[in-house]
Amino acid sequence: MTSLCHRWLALLATGLLLPAAAHAHLVSTGLGPFYDGLSHFVLTPEDLLPALALALLVGLNGARTGRTTLFVLPSAWLAGGLAGLAWPTMASSSALTVASLLILGAMVAADLWLRLAWSVALAVLLGLLNGYLNGSAMAGAKLGLTGLAGIVSALFVIVALAAALVVAQRAPWARIAVRVAGSWVAAAGLLLLGWSLRAA
Repeated sequence: MTSLCHRWLALLATGLLLPAAAHAHLVSTGLGPFYDGLSHFVLTPEDLLPALALALLVGLNGARTGRTTLFVLPSAWLAGGLAGLAWPTMASSSALTVASLLILGAMVAADLWLRLAWSVALAVLLGLLNGYLNGSAMAGAKLGLTGLAGIVSALFVIVALAAALVVAQRAPWARIAVRVAGSWVAAAGLLLLGWSLRAA
């Protein structure tokens, strides 16, 4: 009896795991372009991980740097996204993703202290490049400015929460935990680099 029950559970689990439709890049929530853009950012590691690594880095650099980056990064992402909507190319760059993961992850792991101007420059560069790629994807998926607004909203919330969480930590072990998270981001960049070299 238990063997039959296990078979039925396995069959049911297999049926539930089969997707109804596959989407190569953008996730369709069925709730409209804003939520499609929001879910795209949260479910796309090449967007989420670099933004999260930058949030951890600026959090390690203090409240003033965190607050400044909180507004600079989404603004630059929006500007890049508008450029991507106007002149879409639909070309995603694995080299850009690898570089951002490796550099930002290593900076967090090293607990690198940056001047405010350097943090702003990093935020502008990351925002413009990834925003452009997102804008191109939104143009191709016909989600337009509303989808881009969803991406920028998700970015703002995630950077605010991550940077504030790091700034609030006072215990030495918590700072070490943040640095370990940065090393994981760098390790993800190394894995992606190996994967892209293997595929080439």
